[in-house]
Amino acid sequence: MTSDLGDEERLVICIGDVHGYYSKLKNLWCNLKFQTNPSQFNKALIIFLGDYCDKGPDTNKVIDFLIDLPSKYPNQKHVFLLGNHDFGFSAFLGLLPPPCDGSEFKEGWKEYDESIKELEGWYCGEGYEDMHVQGRRWGGKIKIKLNQATGTYFKGSVNSSGPTFESYGVPHGSFDLRNAVPDEHKKFLANLVWFHEEDNVWVENAEGRKKCKLIAVHAGIHREKPVVQQLKLLKSKDTSKPVVDCVHGRENFRDMPQELKEHPTIVVSGHHGRLHINDLRLIIDEMGGHEHRPLAAIILPSMKVIRDTDCSDENKI
Repeated sequence: MTSDLGDEERLVICIGDVHGYYSKLKNLWCNLKFQTNPSQFNKALIIFLGDYCDKGPDTNKVIDFLIDLPSKYPNQKHVFLLGNHDFGFSAFLGLLPPPCDGSEFKEGWKEYDESIKELEGWYCGEGYEDMHVQGRRWGGKIKIKLNQATGTYFKGSVNSSGPTFESYGVPHGSFDLRNAVPDEHKKFLANLVWFHEEDNVWVENAEGRKKCKLIAVHAGIHREKPVVQQLKLLKSKDTSKPVVDCVHGRENFRDMPQELKEHPTIVVSGHHGRLHINDLRLIIDEMGGHEHRPLAAIILPSMKVIRDTDCSDENKI
């Protein structure tokens, strides 16, 4: 992308977890257009923070929308991050790259107790023998209904993947999903990046404006492990482990690593079910995957938060 806007004028817009809510995504996009300068919006860097599938009813429409963006907005730059739900979806479809160390996906099954496999009702139908553990969990049929952590109900699997199957016209847990998902959707999923780095991103705070580096990754960066090592693993798309820490992690991924505090670096993620803006550590996920919660985005450099629920005459399309 080429742009005649200087770095200080460039908008960087980070959009939280969509989770199959096409109507929320459309309304948020219209609000972003309405509340920004058109010339800046049309040349913005748009970073989607992952989790396009599950929970909501329209995963197929969400992915269609995202696929169409580069042709509709050719002067924007679009970055589509891999989320943990997208990881499971991709694993079920057989789209993940093989493990870098030459091992087989089934090695990762051993990391889980039999009681977990039973409770989560892991997928054991056609093709399961060669499936990454997250694909089996994603396509499984969980035995309990209530998610104690969120107070909401599971929709089919531990990932609430039932609506994703339904959006492609197949029953939950059916291997027919591999044939039902269009090739262009499979290509989109296979090409999701596991992290994104961007230089010369400006932010505004009480101290004024400053130029930073930006790292975007779905869950964040582990606060106590070497950053370079974590980014190297993400760049290699290593699927040898049962979980990818920076995509699936929780507790140790919410804070800013001390190492990154020494040089101005923005770390932005979704995943955690909260809106958290603490200096340069940004978490943009207001649990938009639940019907009555908003889908949120943040605009840099202003640090302004925009939601699909913001009222404007332009957000009804």
